[in-house]
Amino acid sequence: MWRPACSIAALEARAKILATIRAFFDERGVIEVQTPTLSSTTVTDPQIASIATQDGKFLQTSPEYQMKRLLAAGAPSIYQMGPAYRAGESGRLHNPEFTMLEWYRLGFDDDALMAEVAELVDLVLGPRPYQRLTYRELVGTRQGQRDLLDLKFTDALANLDDVRVFITDYPADQAALARLREKDAGVAARFELVVDGVEVANGYFELTDPDELEDRFNRDNAIRDSLGVQPVASDERLLAAMRHGLPDCAGVALGVDRLVMLALGASNLSEVMPFPAG
Repeated sequence: MWRPACSIAALEARAKILATIRAFFDERGVIEVQTPTLSSTTVTDPQIASIATQDGKFLQTSPEYQMKRLLAAGAPSIYQMGPAYRAGESGRLHNPEFTMLEWYRLGFDDDALMAEVAELVDLVLGPRPYQRLTYRELVGTRQGQRDLLDLKFTDALANLDDVRVFITDYPADQAALARLREKDAGVAARFELVVDGVEVANGYFELTDPDELEDRFNRDNAIRDSLGVQPVASDERLLAAMRHGLPDCAGVALGVDRLVMLALGASNLSEVMPFPAG
């Protein structure tokens, strides 16, 4: 079928939301950047599957690495809104190509960034109260095998319908690129926003230690090897940028398609995307 999956009215509403997002950052002096969606390196995270091209490059799962290189080079607070890609992502809330909004705020910690995320979401969806739950409060524990914790997490999300919740204080082994709490090295300064049971945003008080980042890359690849998943080369350009100096900042990635879906009262991403993967 040649026709778009979503209605023309949905496209018009989507365009207004994107304009609202850009105006939000313009008012705050956060500049828009555009980094390549094709690169010679990709993320090491064993939970994320990249899409490789025939010449050995990768469609980017996130603009994070390149945006951090801009910050290390002296860029001010920045944002980017554009396509990201992940292999094997399909379903009501997933598509292999999707629109990601990612931004970094200099001098912010995770608390300050959560407040700004709430402001943006309220602007798009309308204001509502927010709750906060720690990962332990949501799942019941921070200890245990990762696959079992992930299952408990997924089950717990099913009970978060009709509410906006920031989930905070993830276990250290789920820190990704977040720093660990100074007072508790077993806890990561990472948060997720869940709106009506839908995971919308994932943010960090960013790690700035290049040695720790390199160790995490190596640990990721060790896990990949144990799972029989092809290891990937560490991004040496990001490591070099981190050694030059990443300023204190907090960053977050937000799924624009999911936000539009919630704004329009839709139940499937295909209702707000013109041509989802078929």
